[in-house]
Amino acid sequence: MATEIKKALVIGGGVAGPVTAMALQQAGIEAGVHEAYTETATGVGAALGLAPNGLAALDVIGTGDLVRRLGDPMDAIVLQSWNGKQLASFGSPGRLEPTRLVMRSDLYQALYAEALRRGIRIEHGKRLIGVTQTADSVTAEFADGSTATGDLLIGADGIRSTVRGLIDPAAPQPRYAGLQGFGSMNAQAGLVPDTGGKMYMTFGKRAFFGLQVINGSAVWFVNLPWAEPLTQAEAVARGAERWLKELATACAGDRTPAAELIRRTDPAQLLITGPMENMPAVPQWSRDRMVLVGDSAHAPSSSSGQGASLAIESAVELARCLRDLPLRQALARYEELRRPRVERIIKAAERTNSNKAAGPVARVLRDALMPLGMKLISPEKMAWQFEHRIDWSAPAAATATA
Repeated sequence: MATEIKKALVIGGGVAGPVTAMALQQAGIEAGVHEAYTETATGVGAALGLAPNGLAALDVIGTGDLVRRLGDPMDAIVLQSWNGKQLASFGSPGRLEPTRLVMRSDLYQALYAEALRRGIRIEHGKRLIGVTQTADSVTAEFADGSTATGDLLIGADGIRSTVRGLIDPAAPQPRYAGLQGFGSMNAQAGLVPDTGGKMYMTFGKRAFFGLQVINGSAVWFVNLPWAEPLTQAEAVARGAERWLKELATACAGDRTPAAELIRRTDPAQLLITGPMENMPAVPQWSRDRMVLVGDSAHAPSSSSGQGASLAIESAVELARCLRDLPLRQALARYEELRRPRVERIIKAAERTNSNKAAGPVARVLRDALMPLGMKLISPEKMAWQFEHRIDWSAPAAATATA
C-alpha cells in the first residue's frame, strides 16, 4: 500500500537525523531535518565503531561504501589487564566484514553532505520548544519563532531528547555510568607499533584505556572513573591541560603506553567527550504523530560499540514500517521489531561499564574470572549482534520480530 505519511519533520541533525531523512526519502516520504545548533558539528566527537550490522543498514540506503572509505578495519578487540596479561580476544564472526573505526566528525560530514546531495533540506538554528497536533498533522514550534508542519515528527535529537519529553513528560533521563570520556588521534610514529587492525583495551588500575595504531597514528581513548557527574561543558571548562595530567596520573601504574601517549598529547588535540551515559528503558517511543529514533529511544553506553549502528538500523526500520503500514500500526510494528534487540545490547554494555569502574578487590576477581568466562563466549554466541539484517524488500508486516 502507498504510505499515508507524505511529509516528516526530523528533529536533530547529528548522525541519526540525515540517515532517517534518507531512509524516509527512499520510502517515498518527504523529510526535512531541523537542527538546534546554528553551525554544523564538524570536528565534534571522537572515534566510534561501525559494526557489520550498522554498515549493512547503511547499504540499504546506498551509503555503506561511502562510510567504509572513511574508516579502518578493527579486526579484533583484545582485552588485557593493567599488567599486560591478555584476558580475552574477540571480533566479528569470520564470515562477516570487520567493524570500521571511524571518526565521528568524518561520519557526520559524509552523511550530511550525502543528504544534501539527495535534495534533503537541513535547517540550522531550529531548537524545538513545543508541538501542536491535530487529527491529521503535527506542527513543530521552534525557539526562533518559526514553525514547520508535517504528517509525522521524528525525534532524532539524541540522549537528551526534547521530543522524548514531549511524548512522555515522565520519561526517564540519561543515567550516568560513573565514567568521563576522553580521546585523541595524533601521530606517534615510533612510539607505539602498528596494532595490526586490533584495538587493545586495558582494564587499568585506575582507568580504562583503548588504543589502535593505524599508519603511525594512535587513536586512543580513556574512560576515567569520576564520582561527580560532570556535563560535557563542565568537563571542558576544567581545561585540557588539567585533564591530561589527571589521565597520565591515572594510567601511570599500568604496563601500557597510555601514560606516555597522554603526556605527548597536545592539549589542543584532546577530545573531551563528557560523561558516559545510557538510557534506562524508555517506556513510550511514540504518541499520536510523534516517534523516537536512535539515542532518543535507546542509547547504549559507548562500551557497547553499537550506538551508531543501532541508531542507523532503527532509522531504516522506521522508514520501512511507515512505507508499508498505516501510521498507528507502523509505529507499533517499528517498536515491536526494535525494542527487544536494543534493550538486550544495552544490558550487555551496562555489565561492561561495571567492569571498567571496578575497585581493587573487584578488579582482582574480574581479571581472574574473565578469561574463564570468555572461553565460554565464542564469536558465534555473539553473532546475533552483528548478523542482524533489514530486508528492505520484505513487507514490514511480514517480518518476524528481531
